[in-house]
Amino acid sequence: MAIQRRQLLRSGLLLGAGAALPTALASAGPALAAPALVRSGRPALTHGVQTGDVTAHGGVVWTRADRPARMAVEISTRPDFARSVTIPGPVLTAETDFTGKVKLSGLPAGSDVHYRVRLADPGDASLVGEPATGRLHTAPAIRDDVRFVWSADLAGQGWGINPEAGGYRIFRAMAERDPDFFLCSGDFWYADGVIPETRPLPDGRIWRNLVTPEKSKVAETLAEFRGQHKYNLMDENLRAFAAAVPQINQWDDHEVLNNWYPGEVLTDTRYTERRVDVLAARARQALFEYLPIGTAPSGDGRVHRVIRYGPLLDVFVLDMRTYRDANSANTGPATDSGILGAKQAAWLERELAASRATWKVIAADMPLALVVPDGAALEAIAQGDGGAPLGREGEIARVLSFIHRRHIANTVWLTADVHYTAAHYYDPDKAAFQDFTPFWEFVSGPLNAIVANEPNRLDGTFGPQVRFQSLAPDTEHNNPAYGHQYFGEVDIDGSSEVMTVRLRDIDGKVLYSVGIDPQR
Repeated sequence: MAIQRRQLLRSGLLLGAGAALPTALASAGPALAAPALVRSGRPALTHGVQTGDVTAHGGVVWTRADRPARMAVEISTRPDFARSVTIPGPVLTAETDFTGKVKLSGLPAGSDVHYRVRLADPGDASLVGEPATGRLHTAPAIRDDVRFVWSADLAGQGWGINPEAGGYRIFRAMAERDPDFFLCSGDFWYADGVIPETRPLPDGRIWRNLVTPEKSKVAETLAEFRGQHKYNLMDENLRAFAAAVPQINQWDDHEVLNNWYPGEVLTDTRYTERRVDVLAARARQALFEYLPIGTAPSGDGRVHRVIRYGPLLDVFVLDMRTYRDANSANTGPATDSGILGAKQAAWLERELAASRATWKVIAADMPLALVVPDGAALEAIAQGDGGAPLGREGEIARVLSFIHRRHIANTVWLTADVHYTAAHYYDPDKAAFQDFTPFWEFVSGPLNAIVANEPNRLDGTFGPQVRFQSLAPDTEHNNPAYGHQYFGEVDIDGSSEVMTVRLRDIDGKVLYSVGIDPQR
């Protein structure tokens, strides 16, 4: 019944002229008249449209203009916009690089909502540019099917947009899964990664990248950080995907630079600005300007947040960058180190305890038990000895223990960062630290970057068992030209509440699948 309902929703049969609308929509007037063709003096959209942080009744719409412009968003439950409401938005100015967002509210739950973004001259409302359209699906208010995809690592290690290879074609494969939303687990751009014009391949072919000035050096200025996401939005697949699939975004290291931590001072001679805190502040501003995140970069704005997606799903988005300690051997006392920070860890525990959703997905940009080196130091949580929790492991141990003692059921960790895909089952009976409830962790990525050809070493502190992993076969065929790019898919059945996780390749082929029964 739930699957049938999903199909009806997608076909529009439950959203026809007789569908009930919230008061704000039902009282709206007719759709805006179609504007004339864009000509000199009319503002234009430069990088398409995006939506994000969608819940049952709200979300965020994003766009960018080519000049100062007033943004407006027209929304309707009908693709022809016969009944619609127009929501006035901000004036887009150079202060935000002509980007802007409109927050939506009062949307119907569990419905397709069509939107149309228009830009007008701030001084002459008759000068209106061509609109761009998109679609979002709101979270259900009742137990109903939910499907989403997740991945990370885009345009890494010099592998950018190659039109001859179909561009970022993994976004086509993800779109074909018709997901309700896309969870990006970080590294959505590589600010420290230069994109060259060509890359030679071992079979004699040449990989040809699109290039821009901002991607021809490491990002240091605010304009260069802004240019990172502008580059990605040159790809037709990504723009089409972003217009039709809402995003939930978090960040990892490469939005700033490889393996960064607060207070770090670089020795890398490619940088003239070597204070990482300065670079991170600029990257953070660009992140909030160019992604449809519902919070702001100042005031109470933050990356970590909860997206409540109906009675079956809450998504807990972590920030493993802003509050971490310096990368080190990670072998100090468990009380001295952290990757979440005390306040964020307390927030996570508090929100998990308050959750009434069947499934609690913890979106962590870094895996829990894979050892990730940073030179002689360590970058992630695990330090490799497999014994009692040390360093950053102590913070995770406290969270896992809290979940166990509060009897918080059905937590699943979705992660990325290591450039391969894997399924890990954490078993306290096989762990050095045993005060936790068994759980699954799934790893995905990359979207378009180098693929690891050897798995990271696994730390046994929390008893992880490798149930599946897929990597590149060797160091010659470890790039997007040969596939081996990955995304994950989560399906929650509205009737049985079973969660099915599938790990897929660049073409959408299922490599691994597991169904997880909910615990009551």
